[in-house]
Amino acid sequence: MRSIFLSASIPNPTRHPRYYETMDVIAIRDSVRALATVALPSACLFWGGHPSITPLIRVVAESVGITGGPHVRLFQSAWFSDVLPDDNAAFEEYALTEKGATLDESISVMRRHMLGSAPFDAAVFIGGMEGIEVEFDLFREYHPNAPVFPIASTGAAAKLLYERHAEALNLPPELETSFTYPTLFRSLLALSTS
Repeated sequence: MRSIFLSASIPNPTRHPRYYETMDVIAIRDSVRALATVALPSACLFWGGHPSITPLIRVVAESVGITGGPHVRLFQSAWFSDVLPDDNAAFEEYALTEKGATLDESISVMRRHMLGSAPFDAAVFIGGMEGIEVEFDLFREYHPNAPVFPIASTGAAAKLLYERHAEALNLPPELETSFTYPTLFRSLLALSTS
């Protein structure tokens, strides 16, 4: 079974404007739902439990009857143990990683545990802020030969990553222009296994 890593979030307007000003909330939501719809029946989807993303995946996972087993791997830092989103309970199990001394340390522990937990076949980056950029770099460190797909049409950090790496990584132009996400992900995931 293929393993797909998802790094995604909806930018917070109180954070850096370079993320918020270019984001397309509808595109972010549509692309997360499309990725889950395309990936879950035949692959395992890994993601960190961002509260703007997990509800979208939960709806798709429940609609196709896949909330556990080999198809979903939700990671959450124990830093958030007191405020875990209700959506996490929809999944049969999820990884609660060790709490660090600070929030940043706790999230770093979670990211390293998550990205070192499987040999990934591909990574998808949607919308997001600083964390998406950090996860992109970490993913490339842990899995240098796996394809990465920053979905630039969703804006925010994914757009910045695409602009920064499109030429060097020979990224498909559809990452910037396509809004037909189910078709895009079927194509990308097929490309990631060739």
